[in-house]
Amino acid sequence: MIALVRVDNRLVHGQILEAWMPRLRATALVVADDDAARSPLARAAMTLAIPPDVPVTIQPLAEVDWAGLASAERSVLVLVRDVADLERAVALGLTPQRGPRLNLGNVHFASGRSPITPSVFLSAAEVQAVLSLRSAGFELEARAVPAESPVGVDEIERRYKQAAQR
Repeated sequence: MIALVRVDNRLVHGQILEAWMPRLRATALVVADDDAARSPLARAAMTLAIPPDVPVTIQPLAEVDWAGLASAERSVLVLVRDVADLERAVALGLTPQRGPRLNLGNVHFASGRSPITPSVFLSAAEVQAVLSLRSAGFELEARAVPAESPVGVDEIERRYKQAAQR
């Protein structure tokens, strides 16, 4: 089953391994990222960081078998790099029935993005994507680590509008 699909531009790092996987009781990890899948160096670095008892798959987003992950006995944490990849995942077969929980964990600041949380910055188009994902039936939140209080979609939209007015 898909325990969570997380947007995190850093992909595999300490928060994933030490906080999210234990909290979710996830026993496998899928990195759905075109760049990481093409890079032997990135694949090697990520694989070395993951404990040997945790199965990890690093593959292009278009190759992810969403139905297979959803029906797997293992609890899987799926990582994508950005909100656009989350939208692509939906176009490629991720549904609320297969992976209902979406997390915005880390989206770096960039021109045109406004702060939502200390680790999540979104553009107007990304906020619209979040609203569309909620309308499609996904549960969506922003938070870096499980110990933080989740920021829901209405609050994401409110914070974006407030930041954009400044």
